[in-house]
Amino acid sequence: MTISHDRLYLGGRWVEASAADRIPVISPATEQVIATVAAPTPDEADAAVAAARASFESGAWRRTPVAERIATMRRLADAYAARVPELGRTLTSEMGAVIGWTQRVHAGGSVLLIQAMCDEAERYPWEEERLGGAARVIREPGGVVVAIPPWNVPQSTLLSKLVPALLAGCSVVVKPSPETPLDALILAELIDGLGLPEGTVSILPAGREIGERLVAHPQVDHVAFTGSTAAGRSIAAVCGRDLKRVTLELGGKSAAIVLDDADLDAVAAGLRATAFNISGQACIAQTRVLAPRSRYGEVVDALAAMAGKLTLGDPFDPATDLGPLVTSAHRDRVRSYVRLGVAEGARAVAGGPDAPTGLDRGWYLRPTVFADVDNRMRIAREEIFGPVLCVIPYADDADAVRLANDSEYGLAGTVWTTDAARADAVARQVRTGMIGVNGFRPHFSLPFGGVKASGIGREFGREGLDAFVEPKAYYHPAPA
Repeated sequence: MTISHDRLYLGGRWVEASAADRIPVISPATEQVIATVAAPTPDEADAAVAAARASFESGAWRRTPVAERIATMRRLADAYAARVPELGRTLTSEMGAVIGWTQRVHAGGSVLLIQAMCDEAERYPWEEERLGGAARVIREPGGVVVAIPPWNVPQSTLLSKLVPALLAGCSVVVKPSPETPLDALILAELIDGLGLPEGTVSILPAGREIGERLVAHPQVDHVAFTGSTAAGRSIAAVCGRDLKRVTLELGGKSAAIVLDDADLDAVAAGLRATAFNISGQACIAQTRVLAPRSRYGEVVDALAAMAGKLTLGDPFDPATDLGPLVTSAHRDRVRSYVRLGVAEGARAVAGGPDAPTGLDRGWYLRPTVFADVDNRMRIAREEIFGPVLCVIPYADDADAVRLANDSEYGLAGTVWTTDAARADAVARQVRTGMIGVNGFRPHFSLPFGGVKASGIGREFGREGLDAFVEPKAYYHPAPA
């Protein structure tokens, strides 16, 4: 049965959509339409911005004491926690990620994200004295924010913008991806129950045209975007022209540096999570494995064996390791990179472009490991965004660092070794926004983001609040 959602969450109210256009939501596992969602018109997008601007200028939310804003977001965390199972099922249905990840990690982790940002807000220096008390720095709300999350981790990327923006006192218009609108509508229900002032939040799932309109809107002060580097460049150009604030969390081609003393069982287990999570559809995926020539064959064999044991199938089955890719077009794009890798001279030691057997429906692709990869190959330089690993040989630690940094991206990375001092020496030389030793798991209290073509600014932690405030220097005379 196809579910129809005919209302928009606009300006803090549910309203009937003015047009008959609907966004179809297609299950990546069954290829069936599971729901339709109302599509906003350009006029409705403008109305959302107008409502946000009116709300901000009225001060109804931005003048609410910080303690009350924090308490409101804590109520959101409690309401969210009660619907984690439903959110997990919804995410699996619309994007195809396995149910264990969507419920435990993504939806469950989103509760922790909200709580962590509230904790940060409680210790954040909203006002601080300078010059021995002769001046203060006041951090004020940054204005009207447009938040644009992607389809791959739609809830945490949405909340990493919405929650700190609301804690800061901003008004927010959210444009979720058309591939994953259903989870966003559940969040809209939760937001609606908070009793925020009218106009403070709108959540309008829509395509690129509405997104471009919102980004260019003259009443918007800040754009917070997660997505491709190509789209990020376009957004940055518009924001630069209009002098809008912008935060961009973009693509990656992260390196996992395997040193010659590494425990390869730990490497294989760790890269299963950091390379093949969400079927490789993650910006932080460690998809370039740099292996020492002295142990290159061992590393390749360990990764090929790991990939060969992964189970593809029904994402609702707890035994499934990898679900389908999000759309048929994206599956075809990733498959074209696998074919390109073979054409470039790389050797597929696991997976390959052929369709997996026994899966007649759904946009599945076998997890693929390429050996004999040169860092100059396109499969080693371009973000594939699928379950494709490239194993690249290096000569020594200095060469590994050189190869890790020989990329337009700089989002994440790992170093694998049993020598802590050596790990520290290597990790400090890699130019990237985040790096881990013998594993990688971002924490909501630490800044998340990258350098170079991987973005501008940071999310999570204190830095996630910094993005949505404007510091004001307040000079005041000394007491008489």
